[in-house]
Amino acid sequence: MTQLVERTVLFADLRGSTAMYETLGNSDATAVVSRSVALLARVVANHHGHVVKTLGDGLMATFHSPMYAVDASDDMHESMERIGTPADGGPGTRGRSVPLKLQVGLAHGEVVQMQADVFGDAVNVAARLLDHAGDNETLATAEVLTRLEPEQQRNFRSLDKLQLRGRVEPVHVFLLEAPRRFGDTAATAFGDIAPVAVEPEGIRLIWQDLNRIYAGTSLPVILGRSPQATYIIDDTRVSRSHARIAWHGGTFELSDLSYNGTYVRFDHDPEVITLRRGTCTLHGSGMIGLGAAPNDASPMNTANPSVRFEIMKFVDTHRDVPPEFDAPGPR
Repeated sequence: MTQLVERTVLFADLRGSTAMYETLGNSDATAVVSRSVALLARVVANHHGHVVKTLGDGLMATFHSPMYAVDASDDMHESMERIGTPADGGPGTRGRSVPLKLQVGLAHGEVVQMQADVFGDAVNVAARLLDHAGDNETLATAEVLTRLEPEQQRNFRSLDKLQLRGRVEPVHVFLLEAPRRFGDTAATAFGDIAPVAVEPEGIRLIWQDLNRIYAGTSLPVILGRSPQATYIIDDTRVSRSHARIAWHGGTFELSDLSYNGTYVRFDHDPEVITLRRGTCTLHGSGMIGLGAAPNDASPMNTANPSVRFEIMKFVDTHRDVPPEFDAPGPR
């Protein structure tokens, strides 16, 4: 029987299994992944959800209420943290590393329920959100947030509008920052949360003549080619939403969202760090290469889409703030 119903769709994906198969071997790694997916399925059931299907390293589920879906997502992250890194998936796995990271995407809307499967725009959007989620993150659409209680809404931070693969119109996306999992707090589209950090830092980004400083409510910053990006780099090697810089737990974290990769080189360190859907902490100063490794310390190099960054103390952002700082957004 086919019917139209309103549901919140959840996609959960465990990343890092490829490295685990190399480390543990096929049998032990399969056991760990299977047990982890089974744990996620139990969490869905505990929060009144329905598992539509498992997807190898993850699953798809539906909920009648966004509230249940958000609670399930938070519980999934907490459950994965609770089981820790030591593996116990079979003989020889005890005490060895299991580098699994959880990404969750949530979308709400009308879907087509056909026998045991579900189809529709909300399904597609929830799945595409996984392309933009960093390690151990949950991303949700505005349609999810508008149906939550204010207490839950305050746990989300706006990432502005992102261009999702296969969609013409950008989607307003929010990042779940549950207090029990993250040490910092942030301003959201639904109100302010008191900051934990007494003196938050700022970050300066320079590419050609585009010199901006971001801190506080102007974070996170989306670097990309799209007109909806916060910091726009007009280069064909740069994805529409290429990378994100966010303030997490007292540090700036850079997350790659692209297909061509993001590269980081810190000053006084010749080694280049390659991020492919990964995250690293930014400190001091250096270069961020978008789609190509930085090969020139100068941000004026037009042949290479490299952005210079500089972490600034709170006093620095007050002493040397360009006029544009008070009006962050697309330029």
